[in-house]
Amino acid sequence: MPRYALQIEYDGTPFAGWQAQADRPSVQGAVEEALAALDAGFAAGARIAAAGRTDAGVHALSQVAHADLTREWDPFRLAQALNWHLKPAPVAVLAAARAEGDFHARFSAVERRYLFRLIARRAPVTHDRNRVWQVPNPLDVEAMRQGAAHLVGRHDFTTFRSTMCQAASPEKTLDEIGIEEIPLHSGREYRFHLRARSFLHNQVRSIVGTLERVGAGAWPPARVAAALAARDRAACGPVCPPGGLYLSGVTYPDDPFSP
Repeated sequence: MPRYALQIEYDGTPFAGWQAQADRPSVQGAVEEALAALDAGFAAGARIAAAGRTDAGVHALSQVAHADLTREWDPFRLAQALNWHLKPAPVAVLAAARAEGDFHARFSAVERRYLFRLIARRAPVTHDRNRVWQVPNPLDVEAMRQGAAHLVGRHDFTTFRSTMCQAASPEKTLDEIGIEEIPLHSGREYRFHLRARSFLHNQVRSIVGTLERVGAGAWPPARVAAALAARDRAACGPVCPPGGLYLSGVTYPDDPFSP
């Protein structure tokens, strides 16, 4: 059966997350329904795998999934046909590519990148509703960068993972946390860029929520190091809402989408 990699963008607002669920809408379910409309083998209950299982309300700029189909497709025509069947769901296949049989969207990935958007302003956001986290007051970006520096590298991230996390170990290597400050017509936007081979459940939202406390002046930057060392979920700052989080990219040793 030919295997295809799919690069997928979606607005996670109306979904209960990526993973298919029996009684709630999911991104995986939407893509699988579109595939079933094109390929009889999928109608028999085949499943797709993705690079990351995003939570309810989390978005993706470049999720990657793979699917095994029963017929050969021109990748461009496959992407266009899937987009037709995905309407009107806020899901788009940006690209499709023929992949090697041993390619796996999750297990072949060597890096995942997440973006978190935070806007500081008094007036309610309109165009970015459910796509950013809003706080009322500007943040100290340099203090947040100092706090974030304590988290880069390999650590036990027990403090920054959900108690429901199913990962075998809390140890992860966080390769980078970059923080941008962008002046807006009204207020300021802060963009957090995190890069690692893999992440724990709620790790990014826990980190950003903690760094916001630093930027607001409620925590000194050194308290981030103390929270990390505590290895205690109770030492974490507030977990920020999902709407500002985006899976922004996935890297593979042999990128199926490269020319």
